Amino acid sequence: MKTSLAFPVKKIATSKLSETDFSNLVFGKTISDHMFVADYKDGDWTDLRIEPYSPLQLNPSNAALHYGQSIFEGLKGYKNEEGEVIIFRPDANWRRMNESAERMCMPSIPEEIFMEGLTQLIDLDREWVPTAKGASLYIRPFMFATDDYIGVKPSDTYKFIIFTCPVGNYYSKPVSVKVETKFTRATEGGTGAAKTAGNYAASLYPALQAQKAGYDQLLWTDGKSHSQIEESGTMNVMFKINGTIITAPTHTGTILKGITRESVIQLAKDWNQPVEERFLTVSELKEALEKGELEEAFGTGTAATIAHIRLIHIEGKDYELPEKPADAFSHRVLAELDGIKYGTTPDPHQWIIKL
Repeated sequence: MKTSLAFPVKKIATSKLSETDFSNLVFGKTISDHMFVADYKDGDWTDLRIEPYSPLQLNPSNAALHYGQSIFEGLKGYKNEEGEVIIFRPDANWRRMNESAERMCMPSIPEEIFMEGLTQLIDLDREWVPTAKGASLYIRPFMFATDDYIGVKPSDTYKFIIFTCPVGNYYSKPVSVKVETKFTRATEGGTGAAKTAGNYAASLYPALQAQKAGYDQLLWTDGKSHSQIEESGTMNVMFKINGTIITAPTHTGTILKGITRESVIQLAKDWNQPVEERFLTVSELKEALEKGELEEAFGTGTAATIAHIRLIHIEGKDYELPEKPADAFSHRVLAELDGIKYGTTPDPHQWIIKL
């Protein structure tokens, strides 16, 4: 891929590659050698550079630490059989990051800066992209306020960084989930659709309580009545009931516009698989479970890709889901997405770029 934006690159003195065990990657624990950095001040993005991954220096009065102006994205890179690095839908992540930035009163990031910073960083650290089946390079762009000022107002300065992590599978087996009807992840008019740090901070306590009770994740319900399924803690969620895929819509602003979610919906339409973007009520879900009409339930997300759900807890009762046949939709769509991401399947929607 040809580059059009030049900026300085300072390489690490000694790479950490030789001391990295690629056969035992804990998700998010191993960080690659370099990071892309840009600073926003006086209304413009300046001082673009790639430098060794290293600690940041912040003052105690840093605005992000006190008032939460922090957003991020997550996407992945893969390596095909020819050794090329494939990045899945980075343009969609750029657009979504700017939607989050607008909601959080932060500056937008020009496409050229986002894409060139990302592609040049990954090209430099391409040896960090794992080759094992199921492994990938997780890519984390993020932005945060950098004003040193104690006052409730949008910051005037920001820092944008991209770093990467070689990772294995986020979930190694099907997950169990608990329908949450007390705590709330997001409400209409809030920041639920923004990928901002505070959303995740607010979800930690109820998620921890569910994990202590033996469940992997929550199924969040709406903040008004707790009667409608919205999304899970780390992913959007889909249900196949009587042959139809049902997933919550995103127009309310309470649900993250998942890029994997969007990709799954597009593939379903390609295959003439019925899809309804509507809220599934808790009572509908319970009835479908009791009548044996729930054929599949699964999460969709960058980290998880497709996470099969094996158990759903509703109102004090655990419901085991039936064993999925080999040709189940969730198996088929996972195989199709993996094929596109690893370059073994045609890419009709032009979702990938190659380095």
